[in-house]
Amino acid sequence: MTFLIDEYDRTILDLLRDNGRLNNQDLADLVGLSASQCSRRRIALEKAGLILGYHAHLSPLAEGTPMMGMVEVRLINHSRQAVDLFSQFVRQAPAIRDVFKLTGDFDYLIKFAVSNLAQMSQLVTELASLQGSVSHLHTSVVLERVKENGIVFTEAGQVI
Repeated sequence: MTFLIDEYDRTILDLLRDNGRLNNQDLADLVGLSASQCSRRRIALEKAGLILGYHAHLSPLAEGTPMMGMVEVRLINHSRQAVDLFSQFVRQAPAIRDVFKLTGDFDYLIKFAVSNLAQMSQLVTELASLQGSVSHLHTSVVLERVKENGIVFTEAGQVI
């Protein structure tokens, strides 16, 4: 079932994306609706799966994972067994933050965050050793976060 959104819903989504801490009254004031109308709309957006959650965006230093990297992964094949083995690994690995299925030369792109080079090496070794699943990896270390999740950073890593 498709959930149709109007301008009020779009404004609510945009405001919450930028500041998930907005309380219902502040959100209603910004949108131009009553608090009860705004609350009903927010709940409907949540139930429709358009709002996936509310999170604090922590700095890598706060999380103790200042080293970030990307791994492009090519599977040996796309058999159910190979995909399941890979999927099981990425679901259970706490250092893996995001996984995207791709078109092109690689099948997946993994974003990871670790505390040091040894942890990165261990993660890459574990990925490479997924017997019958992974055929090729290409790893890159992030030197600087320029823009992440729509947030622009200064050269010193501070939010603009």
